[in-house]
Amino acid sequence: MGAIEVRGLTKRYGDVLAVDGLDLSVESGELFGLLGPNGAGKSTLINVCCTLLAPTAGTATVAGHDVRASPGAVRRAIGVVFQEPALDEELTGAENLTFHGRLYGMRDPGRTERIDEVLDLVDLADRRDEPVGNYSGGMARRLELARGLLHGPEVLFLDEPTVGLDAATRNAVREYVRELNARTGVTVVLTTHYMDEAAALCDRVAVVDRGSVVACDTPGALTSRLGGDHVEVGVDDPQAARERIERFDWVETVAVVDGGIEAVVDSGERRVAPLLSAVGEVASVSTVAVRKPTLERVFLELTGRSLREEEAPAAAGARNRTAANGRGPGGDR
Repeated sequence: MGAIEVRGLTKRYGDVLAVDGLDLSVESGELFGLLGPNGAGKSTLINVCCTLLAPTAGTATVAGHDVRASPGAVRRAIGVVFQEPALDEELTGAENLTFHGRLYGMRDPGRTERIDEVLDLVDLADRRDEPVGNYSGGMARRLELARGLLHGPEVLFLDEPTVGLDAATRNAVREYVRELNARTGVTVVLTTHYMDEAAALCDRVAVVDRGSVVACDTPGALTSRLGGDHVEVGVDDPQAARERIERFDWVETVAVVDGGIEAVVDSGERRVAPLLSAVGEVASVSTVAVRKPTLERVFLELTGRSLREEEAPAAAGARNRTAANGRGPGGDR
């Protein structure tokens, strides 16, 4: 049995279907990503797996424990870093971890030794006695990672762990997540709508849309669905350029676009020189650009819309639902 097994999972909020018959398997030791816009059902799935929400139908097991029948065992087997910060800024880093350890029934001297270990793991040993209110955003996120690992969980859930961080800090936190997975062997389930984050970090990713998994594979396998690289060439005679290069067997497709042509080829960088040479025989070239297949484009192909199109409306809807239901940040979807 894998670290997580979900079968036919459904979650409703009245007339709203947040998760719709979802199936998912995550292997032990995997760094697994859940992709999708806000409101796609990612956080609801995580909350069910963490026993914070009861499923309407279906089953879910985490570390071999059923979320309905053995919620206590599930909670002992998992660590969670929520999207919203959950640290006491008046306490020091070590004091935050001590408090968390007590909640998990950890006793000294083992608790203190474990706190030292996880602070070393996230490079915060030298800031252990400093109030968390003085930490940078990246330091605070690393402390939350340490807290999630403190009790030695089998599965670590990270719900949008880099949201709200600047680009440099986001990259640093990603590296820590990768290192923690490699060094500890803990299974990591990461929810994100940053496609580059999933591509850089995850062994496999699942694309979640409207409460269902619409694709699940390695980032490389998903992007390979789109075929080769796209080479865009600006020319003064697009039709002549298209006819000139469509005869090459390494050109998968070629289309006339506004101001030029777009060719899909099996290796963009290697094919640019011969492609431009051929086009230059029949037309004047003004620009050239090579675009690699990306998970963003995979999402567009699978769902018919881009992630960026969905973020703003979904976030606004979530805020409206939160206000209507009287719940705080980090709501139910």
